[in-house]
Amino acid sequence: MMQNNKKVRIVVFVMAALLFADGLSAHDSYDREEAYKRNYRSLFDTETVVYDDNDPELSSLMHKFVYGDVFECGSLDVRVREMVTCVSLTAIQALPQLRVHTVAALNAGVTPLELREALYQCAPFIGFPRVQNALEVVNEIFIERGIVLPLEKQARIVEEQRHEEGSRIQQPLYGDEIKEAFANLPDGMGEKVADLLTEVCFGDFYTRGTLDVEMRELLSLCVLVTMSAERQVSAHVHGCLKAGLDKATLCAAVIQIIPYAGFPPVLNALRTIDAVSE
Repeated sequence: MMQNNKKVRIVVFVMAALLFADGLSAHDSYDREEAYKRNYRSLFDTETVVYDDNDPELSSLMHKFVYGDVFECGSLDVRVREMVTCVSLTAIQALPQLRVHTVAALNAGVTPLELREALYQCAPFIGFPRVQNALEVVNEIFIERGIVLPLEKQARIVEEQRHEEGSRIQQPLYGDEIKEAFANLPDGMGEKVADLLTEVCFGDFYTRGTLDVEMRELLSLCVLVTMSAERQVSAHVHGCLKAGLDKATLCAAVIQIIPYAGFPPVLNALRTIDAVSE
């Protein structure tokens, strides 16, 4: 046993040394200060970086981490980065920060409909009140920009189609796992919950226009990671891969929310992505 532990320690040490060496070589040509200012200018159309007057040091740390380190990690499109950021901020109800990133999202080329649908997609996972709170903030920015409200309706099915169309999307991604998981609940409530999930999550939301199923799955995963919903994260990693997303995209999207969700839930999610996609 002791000999095996020694071998494990040696392997871990070698892996850590290799990762450290890779990190050094990757950062040889990386200027964090230049990167974050370039990304900040692009998103906010200004040469002046805005810091908090009372806590400028924290603002500086945050800006360099968000717009330097995180934005330079992976090859995620900037529009997707901002939608991911906005749903993460919605999940934790960081509304002042959501206001800032609504501006950034629009500047990056996210359309008002895309941003609204991204927030709508949060509802089955965080509840309607939080989405309503977030929409109040986003709609204020829309009005300031002269965007006419309400935006165009994006419902694509009628009431009678909710179960059939929801099931059509759900089955290839998740099968009957919810119905089977809650089959033993009394008075048929397990089947009712499974039907509600099919009709609301997939019927009411996944069938809507503007965002495709692939993007809705990615945003849903990021919301769940933000909430540390590990069981659901695992299921939605499978769902994302079945929807056509690749491992690199999932990793980049999840890393994008480290500044908002923190390291622990993101590291857990990355382990899950790595394990599931092997």
